[in-house]
Amino acid sequence: MSRMQIAWGVVLLIHVLAATVWTGGHLVLSLAVLPKAMRRRDPAAILRFESDYEPVGLTALAVQVITGLWLAHRMVPRIGDWFAFADPVARLVGCKLLLLAATIGLAADARLRIIPRLSPERMTSLAWHVVPVTVLAVLFVLVGVSFRTGWFY
Repeated sequence: MSRMQIAWGVVLLIHVLAATVWTGGHLVLSLAVLPKAMRRRDPAAILRFESDYEPVGLTALAVQVITGLWLAHRMVPRIGDWFAFADPVARLVGCKLLLLAATIGLAADARLRIIPRLSPERMTSLAWHVVPVTVLAVLFVLVGVSFRTGWFY
């Protein structure tokens, strides 16, 4: 096994572990924490989860971005081709980047506009951010798996 194959495997493993943290955290938030907080109109439950998860989740997202860019560059060396949707691999890279842009937009809006002023009345607005970010996280995983399975080629 060459050094490049070993590096590829290590970077891919780190990428997948970070995806597990990011996606798993948002699934827990969407499926367990958010519904209870919505029923009780309890912003404190969300804020507690947020304060515990945010440092880990954002670190995982940053690791995903760094490792994902490295992996993308190895699969499609010319950055200008990352949105060449005629090529199946470039199409997946482009899709992941579009998912990332949507995730960053929603997450930044929630973090900067909603969470600082979270109240019982603003819980629905937060849910309209949490659920789409969770769906995007699952789509990240599906597109990532597609590199191996070819589901979205």
